[in-house]
Amino acid sequence: MPAKKDKSEYIIQAVSHALDLLEQFHDDVDELGVTELSKRLKLHKNNVFRLLATLESRGYIEQNKATENYRLGLKSLELGQTFIKQMGLLRQAKLTLEHLVEECNETAYVAIFKENHVVYLDVVETDMTVRVVSRVGSRLPAYCTAAGKVHLAHMSDEELESVLPKELPTFTASTHSSREGLKKELAEVCEKGYAMDNEELDPGVRCIAAPIRDYTRRIVGAISLSGPSMRFTDERMTDELTPLVIDAAATLSTRLGYRH
Repeated sequence: MPAKKDKSEYIIQAVSHALDLLEQFHDDVDELGVTELSKRLKLHKNNVFRLLATLESRGYIEQNKATENYRLGLKSLELGQTFIKQMGLLRQAKLTLEHLVEECNETAYVAIFKENHVVYLDVVETDMTVRVVSRVGSRLPAYCTAAGKVHLAHMSDEELESVLPKELPTFTASTHSSREGLKKELAEVCEKGYAMDNEELDPGVRCIAAPIRDYTRRIVGAISLSGPSMRFTDERMTDELTPLVIDAAATLSTRLGYRH
């Protein structure tokens, strides 16, 4: 009987290039031109143009006629929305987020850990005038976000070494710059059952997060509250917001089949 081929042997190069092209549009990159894409992908301009033409014909890429640059098309959005709808976590999370915001009128998120980052999948926003810019769809460093610390706190030392960057870039004066300090906090997070971001990613922004578990007892995400530090005082975080986040995460975990 012939040996089973590795999946990598079935890869179609043109499809791989097309996906590489789509993945260039992330974070703050809204539009890219043929020349820039050619440099990033290390492909001839003619090849890039053919990929763009194919993706544009199917609606995954569209051209800005004013700049002649390209951006993601509506079909890409449709796929992303379909993925979100298919996730049981999000189907169950919406009501929990809405209830959490009703209780404290602060912005609530559900986030997952993916490819060494935290990805925010859904949000219910506060109606307060001063609020944090929505992070839905953002990929943020795990070690300086409350939702990220929730995931990191339950990893082994070997797993931490594989997911943490060799050096921890600092975003504010409060960001952890040493692994030792971070690991000490993660041990406390694991013990307490919740994590905080004390202006570690964005100045003036504080967050609280607690883990979401499913029927296998595995952590599948985190619920977090985020807001300006002027409202997220130490007293309010301790007395009001932290218990609400812990209760919301426990409620959602129960809906996903988790049993203590």
